[in-house]
Amino acid sequence: MTTQTATATTSGSRFRLGRFRDLTLVPVIIVLLVAGALVDPVFLTPSNLTNVLQQQSALALVVLAETLILIAGKFDLSLESTVGAAPALAVMLVIPVSAGGFGFGVPGVLAIPLCLLIGAALGAFNGFLILRFQLSAFVVTLAMLIVVRGLQLGFTGGSSLFELPESFLYLGSATFIGVPVAIWITAVLFLVGILTLRYFRHGRALYAIGGNADAARAAGVRVERVVWAVFIIGGILAALAGLLETGRLGGISANQGDGWIFMVFAAAVIGGVSMDGGKGTILGALTGVLVIGLVENILTLQGVPGEWKQLVYGAIILVALMISRVAGGKAQD
Repeated sequence: MTTQTATATTSGSRFRLGRFRDLTLVPVIIVLLVAGALVDPVFLTPSNLTNVLQQQSALALVVLAETLILIAGKFDLSLESTVGAAPALAVMLVIPVSAGGFGFGVPGVLAIPLCLLIGAALGAFNGFLILRFQLSAFVVTLAMLIVVRGLQLGFTGGSSLFELPESFLYLGSATFIGVPVAIWITAVLFLVGILTLRYFRHGRALYAIGGNADAARAAGVRVERVVWAVFIIGGILAALAGLLETGRLGGISANQGDGWIFMVFAAAVIGGVSMDGGKGTILGALTGVLVIGLVENILTLQGVPGEWKQLVYGAIILVALMISRVAGGKAQD
C-alpha cells in the first residue's frame, strides 16, 4: 500500500513539474508585455495584440507541425518551402496562363483542397524516403527544402501571384466575432494537438517513439506508420499555414516562408521541445511562438531597422532559452 502511495506521489510530482515546464516562458512573456507597454502605448491595445496573433498564426501552425515531428524524434526542414510551394502550385492549377498559372482551368473551389493535398504529398514523400530507405531526416528534408523551393521558383519564374480565387483568400482575411478566422483555426488546431498528445493512444505513442523507437516497437506501436502519418500531418499544417499567410497578404510571394524554419525551431526549442525527441509539449511550443511574436512587434513599433532585427531575435532567443532551462530545473547537466 505504501509503495502504491509513493508511486502515485511520484507520478503526481512529475505531472506538476511537467505543467510547470510548459509555463516557463510565461515570465518572459509578461516582461515583454510590460516592456512593450512602456515602449509604445499602442502595444497593449486590443487591435495591436490581435494583429500580433494574426501575424503569428501561420508561423504557429508550422511550429505545431515541427513540434509533432520533433517529439517523434525526427526533423523536417522542408516545411518552410511547403508554406510557399503548396499554395502557389494549387493556385497555378486554377488561374489562367495570363495570370501566371498553368491554364488547366481547375475550378476555384478546389484550390484549398489541392493546397492541402500538395502539402500532404510532400510530407508523405519525406516520410517515405526517411522510413523506406532509412535515410537521415535532417539530410532528406534539407534536400527537399531546396527541391521544393526550386519547384516554386521554376514554375512561377520567381514572380509573385496576385490574381487568386476569392475562396483561397477567405481563411486568411475573414473575421469571426471580431477575431480573424486565422486565429480561431490556429487555436482549435493547437487545442486538438494538446488533447491528442495527452489523452489519445496515438499521441502518447509519439513520445514513446521519440524516446526509444525500438522499445515502442516492442510494446506494439507501429512506429513506421505513426511517423509517416506525422510527416503527412506536418505537410498539411505547413500548407494550411501557407494558405493563411496568402489570405493575410493577398498574394503569394516568390519567397513566402523563406527563412521561417529558423524561427520555427527557435520557438519550439525555447518552448521546451527537445531536439532529441520524446520530450516537449505543444503548449510549451505555443509560448515560444508568443515570445517571438511579441519581440517582433516591439521591434516594429520601435522602428528598428531590418538589418538589426536578426541580432535582437538571436539575443532574445538565447536569453529566453536560458530562463526556460533554469526555470525548468535543467540548468545543469
